[in-house]
Order: sequence, then structure tokens, then C-alpha cells
Amino acid sequence: MSIEMHRYAGGFPKIGIRPTIDGRRRGVRQSLEDQTMNMAKATAALLSEILRYPNGDPVECIIADSCIGGVAEATACADKFAKAGVGVSITVTPCWCYGTETMDMDPSIPKAVWGFNGTERPGAVYLAAVLSGYAQKGLPAFGIYGEQVQDSTDASVPDDVKDKLIGFARAGLAVAYMRGKSYLSMGSVSMGIAGSIVSDSFFQEYLGMRNEYIDMSEFVRRIDEKIYDEVEFNKAMARVKEHCVEGPDNNDPDIQSTREKKDRDWETVVKMTQIARDLMIGNPRLAELGFGEEAMGHNAIVSGFQGQRQWTDHFPNGDFWEAMLNSSFDWNGIRAPYLVATENDSLNGAVMLFGSLLTNTAQIFADVRTYWSPESVERVTGHKLGGAAQNGILHLINSGSATLDGTGEQTKDGKPAMKPFWEISEEEANRCLAATSWRPANMGYFRGGGYSSDYLTKGGMPMTMSRLNLVKGIGPVLQIAEGYSVDLPEEVHEALDHRTDPTWPTTWFAPIVTGEGAFRSVYDVMDNWGANHGSISYGHIGADLITLASMLRIPVNMHNVAEERFFRPRAWGLFGTAQTEGADYRACSNFGPLYK
Repeated sequence: MSIEMHRYAGGFPKIGIRPTIDGRRRGVRQSLEDQTMNMAKATAALLSEILRYPNGDPVECIIADSCIGGVAEATACADKFAKAGVGVSITVTPCWCYGTETMDMDPSIPKAVWGFNGTERPGAVYLAAVLSGYAQKGLPAFGIYGEQVQDSTDASVPDDVKDKLIGFARAGLAVAYMRGKSYLSMGSVSMGIAGSIVSDSFFQEYLGMRNEYIDMSEFVRRIDEKIYDEVEFNKAMARVKEHCVEGPDNNDPDIQSTREKKDRDWETVVKMTQIARDLMIGNPRLAELGFGEEAMGHNAIVSGFQGQRQWTDHFPNGDFWEAMLNSSFDWNGIRAPYLVATENDSLNGAVMLFGSLLTNTAQIFADVRTYWSPESVERVTGHKLGGAAQNGILHLINSGSATLDGTGEQTKDGKPAMKPFWEISEEEANRCLAATSWRPANMGYFRGGGYSSDYLTKGGMPMTMSRLNLVKGIGPVLQIAEGYSVDLPEEVHEALDHRTDPTWPTTWFAPIVTGEGAFRSVYDVMDNWGANHGSISYGHIGADLITLASMLRIPVNMHNVAEERFFRPRAWGLFGTAQTEGADYRACSNFGPLYK
């Protein structure tokens, strides 16, 4: 079994489609059977066509064996869904149904109801009634209701309904896929960063995940005892020598590593890449080599590496292997990214996970390092910012662990992009590698040596920066900022970049400002950001993040997403409609964590 087949051996959650119907016989139910079941089939076809699992396969939908007219059929449907591994449910109906007798009662499964907007039968009446029941029972559900009236013979799915079905299902699948997985903490707290104080209650109660822990000495043990695939190592070293260009050494000559030490570091960081992956997901090859326990892995969908300082003061840093695992390719070819949070910042790891599951793309881990006002840029470089950057820019830069997909060397419609791995060509992967140089690590930060990636993100990509923060008395809170990567003239970039560490990858990011609140200006975005790190996704996915956060009962404290793009459970409106941010906090507090 290949490592990628092994990675997904546990399978994926299914979407359950529940066609509900008026249970009255003698002509009423019979007249609705075909229309109701066809709604379910149309929904399943839409979602399977549009949505993909992390391995690239189409999403699988399971339809109830019959229309659901009462509690007996609802129970039979629930039993079928449980056996089939359904993690998300969508109820569809064109008519009145008996609400509390037909509703999905599983408290841990995200649920939505599509009530057909037609005048022949009151599907919208059922929708309102059952959503009221869900609210009364403390089971928040999403309501889907088309804006335009359809004829009863119209089997199409309107565009506005499509958008909500897809947005709900995408977020719901993310919730379901996280459940039962692990966050693997490799090491402990890094340099006093609060996000690396891993909160098991957060992962358990909000995400349904468990926490796994290993000491960083496990890397030493596996290197010394050769608990890795040496055949793969030799293949990897050949590929690294061919495609990973070593950049200039910026360290003072008297503290630079010798050539012999640098060559040993290359071998070490490649072995660390293999070991970290094997720690996360296991590797059947290790069992063949006699390491049965190590072959099991930790079922980790995301991980974090402490690194600084106990590791990096003595051993090569983790920048190379974090960057490679976070990318959509390595020496084994093009594949889905693994997710690793630098400095074991588990909260940034969590939003990396959110972004990856919503987009099936790699995520950029970065420091939110500096706000450059237009005035400051002009003072330092003489350049006047324009276009998307006219209000100022954020310098996103970290010690070389960001995904190489972030170079922007992949393209979509002729423009820079970050794509799901199944859309990436070998040429694009090689361009990402060619655009990256591997700089000998800054010995002031990393006394043990190693290599840091250095690249510049291409401008013009729509991006969304997000961050989770834990607040005592509230719990997790999500922040979202949509914007664009921007290009600067080469000499301007060089002047600004050299004021910090030029051996690390840079993304120049311009958030979209609204003139209000935390988005009154780019400065206000920086001033209100809750931590030193952020996760950056390709695309404007703020609306999907808001939907996902509401499913997990995590309030959003700042965002620049237009209100018409919001999609939250219908019950959120019962906590106030005039000020939706406050209603979000009240609803999340009232219903509590999804798994508590």
C-alpha cells in the first residue's frame, strides 16, 4: 500500500439526503413521492459533481431508502446513515411534513433543510415549522429557501439554493472529517507562545478531536536507530539535490557552518520530513522493516513542531520539512498537503485545517509581522503604493515554513493561484520549487543550522487570512480578513524585506477595507489582529469560514465579509438581527461547544 493510500484508509464522511413527505395516504403522499425523491436525487447529483474529498474523489451522498413521512421512516433513515458513515444531513421537501416526527435528531451532525418554494404545496411552511422545532430542541439547523417561486414540475435547483447547499455541505464535511482525528504536538511550548499551549478541551469540545503528544527527542531516536525508509530517503536526497537550490549564506563568515556540516544538515532535514509524516499518519513500510509500533502513527490530520529553542539551539531547524509537508508535492510526487504549524502554534494549526478542508489547498503559515502605511513605504523607498495596496500592506513573513504553493507559480485562468493537488501539473510543482531557494538558517535564531525557504509570493491572488484565539471566559474566537496578494517593484520589495530577515518567504497582503470597525483601515486590521500568526488561504473563503464557525459554535469577532454572504443556522436570527456579530456571540454561548 502506498503512503497516500494508507493515509486515507479510514475513508470519508458521507452526505445523507433525507426526502421528507406528507405522511397522509389515500392520494396525498402518493402524489408527492416522485417530486420529493427527485429533489433528493438532484441534491445528491449536485453535491457529488461539485465537491471533492481531500484525496480528490467525488463526495458520496447517501439517500434514504424511502421518503420519510413519520418517525418509523426517520428511524430507519438514521440507522442507514449511521451504518454508512454519514456525517452531514440535508433534508429536502416540496410539501408540508410532520416536523418533530421527520426531523434528524442526531446532535453531532450538521443539518440543513431545503424547503421548496412552490405554491402547490407548503414546503416553506414545513421549513419554518421544523426549524422552529430544531431551535426549541437546541439543535441549530440551516434553512434553505429559494428566492423565486418554482412550478411543481420544475426539477431544477435554483442558483441561490445551489450556493447554500454547496456552502453548507462543504463546511459540514469539514466538521465531520475532523471528528475523531488528532492534533499531534511534537514538543511543547515554543518561546512562550500561548498558541503552543495546546488546549485539549478546545480540540475535544469544539472540533471532536483528540490530542497526541511526542517529545522532540523522538526525532533523534528514529534518526539514530534508522526508523525510516532508507530507500525513500535515497530517492528524496536525489530529488532534493536536483530541485532544491541552496541560496547564499547571510551569516557572518566566522559563524557560518562548514560545507560538511551543511551537507549533514540536508540529510537530517530530509529524514525529519519522513519521520514527521510517519509520526502523523503512520507508514506500512516501517512494519515491513520491523517497527510495528512506529508504523501505526497518531492519526493526525494536523500537527505542530515546537522547534525553538530546545531543538534549534542544537539541531537543524524544521523549516525545510515543515515547508515540504505543507506543500502539495514532494519527492513522491503531487499529493494533498500535510498540515504542520510552526512553533507548535496549535490555534494557527486549527485554522490551517479549516482552510485546507474548505478549499482542498495548501495553507500559508506566516507571522503577521509589519503594517506598512503608504506614507512609510514612500518615506523609505520613494514609491507610492497604488491599486489593491493603496491603503497600505501587511508584511506576512515567517522563518521559511510556508507552503511552496504560496509562490503563486501555479495558474488558474492564466493568473497566479494555489490549487487542489489534482489540478496541479508537474510543471507547476517544479516552478514552485524553482522559485524557492533554501537559505542556510540564520544562526542568530537557529544555532543548530538547517535551511529556510526563501520566496516572494506573486501578486494578484485573492486570499483570506484567518486566526483562532482563545479568550478566558469566552473560549475560541475566529478572525477573518479577505484581501489580495500584491506585487511591489523589485527594488521596493528588497528595501522593505531587508529591514527584517531576507532569508524567509514573503507575502505582501492588502486586506480589503470597509471603512468600519476593525476594517476602517489596514492599520486597524493589524491593530486588531489577536496574535502574532495567521493562516492564509487562496480565495475569498470568509463566508465558508463563518458557516463552519457557526457549526462549531465559534463566534467571529472581526471580518470583512458582506452580510449577504453570511450563512448560519436559522436560530442565529432569534438572538438578534440588527447586530449580527453580537447575535453570533450570544448564539454560540447559548448552544455551547458542539461536542460538550
